[in-house]
Amino acid sequence: MKYFLYLFLFGFVLSSCKQEQEYSSIDPINWEKRMLNSFTPDSTFENGETYLSVYSEIYSLSEHRTHDLTATISLRNISPADSVYIHSAIYYDTHGNKIRSYFENPIYLLPFETVEIVIDEADETGGTGGNFHFQWSKKLNVPAPLFEAVMISTSGQQGVSFVTVGKKIN
Repeated sequence: MKYFLYLFLFGFVLSSCKQEQEYSSIDPINWEKRMLNSFTPDSTFENGETYLSVYSEIYSLSEHRTHDLTATISLRNISPADSVYIHSAIYYDTHGNKIRSYFENPIYLLPFETVEIVIDEADETGGTGGNFHFQWSKKLNVPAPLFEAVMISTSGQQGVSFVTVGKKIN
């Protein structure tokens, strides 16, 4: 009996240890393998900016209670033939304060390629009005990249999920 009590206490202590948590993840090698050391678009390119709303939490029952969400941000090249170039992906909170930037140099997306950024459910830094700002370039005859966010959370038998789509602002 003592053995089981010690085993239980040991398991409880082990499970109580707090591990450092990574709140926003993307395989860094994913960025590195598509990063460009230098890229200057010429007159055959169009530059643009896109805004994407992202919710790391939403209100539940009242303005005093929130529900945390996991967000998957998709950067999509919808061209079947040409690459697009993403110069920056910057995450801002509800108040417009910069939280983090995801890469320093431009990256490219091959035709029909998608890369993703995941904001973990435990990361509440974006708040109820978080957003991303993307700067990008594409050839003149190529469709603009598509930016989408899928927010999801499940608890017991309940679940909530919804999608937001980026809006070109320039």
